[in-house]
Amino acid sequence: MRLSVIGCGYLGAVHAAAMASIGHEVVGIDVDARKIEALSKGEAPFFEPGLPEILAEGIASGRLTFTTDMSAASGAKVHFIGVGTPQQKGGYAADLTYVNAAVDALLPYLSPGDIVAGKSTVPVGTAAELAPRIEAAGATLVWNPEFLREGFAVQDTIDPDRLVVGVAEGAGVSSRFARSTTGEGDAGGGGVSSRSSLARGATGEVDAASVLREVYAPAVAKGTPFIVTDLATAELVKVAANAFLATKISFINAMAEIAEVTGADVTQLADAIGHDVRIGRRFLGAGIGFGGGCLPKDIRAFSARAEELGRGESVAFLREVDEINLRRRDRAVQLVVDALGGQVFQKKVTVLGAAFKPYSDDIRDSPALDVAVRLYGLGAQVTVTDPEAIDNARRAHPQLTYVADRDEAIRDADALVLVTEWDEYRRELAPSHASTLTAGRVIVDGRNGLDPAAWRAEGWTYLGMGRP
Repeated sequence: MRLSVIGCGYLGAVHAAAMASIGHEVVGIDVDARKIEALSKGEAPFFEPGLPEILAEGIASGRLTFTTDMSAASGAKVHFIGVGTPQQKGGYAADLTYVNAAVDALLPYLSPGDIVAGKSTVPVGTAAELAPRIEAAGATLVWNPEFLREGFAVQDTIDPDRLVVGVAEGAGVSSRFARSTTGEGDAGGGGVSSRSSLARGATGEVDAASVLREVYAPAVAKGTPFIVTDLATAELVKVAANAFLATKISFINAMAEIAEVTGADVTQLADAIGHDVRIGRRFLGAGIGFGGGCLPKDIRAFSARAEELGRGESVAFLREVDEINLRRRDRAVQLVVDALGGQVFQKKVTVLGAAFKPYSDDIRDSPALDVAVRLYGLGAQVTVTDPEAIDNARRAHPQLTYVADRDEAIRDADALVLVTEWDEYRRELAPSHASTLTAGRVIVDGRNGLDPAAWRAEGWTYLGMGRP
């Protein structure tokens, strides 16, 4: 199938390359000429494991091309919208400037029967506002949210854990069909399979869901749940998932705050409650909290949208989730200050990590860089090291010192702060080795990823997050 992908940032570039890798003919379109030039050469404009390989493969095969010319979208059956929705300046709401611009630019090149599939994370109700403009061109709008994890985005696109497609109201999709997650039919009896419902559907929207099933045929063939909903539900699935994950992370960080004043160990607490299958252990890692380009801005935009809908009280807890998350950064800084005798002026502090998470060079709302900048503001001599994110970090915060080599970065440091759990810091840096390089013996474990006993046995002052 011929596909177009509008927007070639993190989401769009990965999606375009992944769709080409499973056999589609794909054109990626973006207004950023430098980005398009790099992608056309097979060069990923950001670090993502596996992306360079499928980029090179797609370009070599001829199935994958990139351009700044929107007319190249002509002839595609499905047009994916994958542009950014950043937080508005001076507010919490999502900025839909790029979504609207993408749709406006695409409209002249749509043909009757085309499908426009929104993948951008948008406030609920956005699709309903866009649909009439797209329908006027004879095309159909669906919403197909992404659920990518940075560092695993290629895998998550090719082999997702679920696929969600939202279609317009009145598409002829029954409530039973809308709830179906597989092709197995209505468990209540008397129902028909999702595939049969689609085959019988006479409206463009139902056909659109069928086409999306074909787009993702390899994943569907593996049994990946294929969930068809209305447009609003599809929009809510993404923000609700992010809100739940953020809440789970901030919950265990709230427990860390209690642990710190009672002498409890939040890691053991998380292990114990994580055995409850209703809770689970994943995302119960206390530390300096979440960052990146999704969770922080998405929960803020969700709160703002709920206020607009007159239901702000329904998600009022997300404000506290956000505040807990930001407090943990304060706590990490305070641990460094306390460990160094109450002040860090002219102290040499090495921050291990700049990206918001490992296997990424993304520094958007990075807790690691936030901690580094705050320590610098207190007068510390801050050195930052990271395997992939130094160039991005230097552009954003040139006042800090950056050293790529880990051992050189920690040399003569008075204190170390682990803030991004790269293996070379968490698993491969032995306390005995670090002792031969540093001036001090203080380590603040902002991710609770180190073995406290091992570091203390080497004479280090080890300070974790919510750990005695």
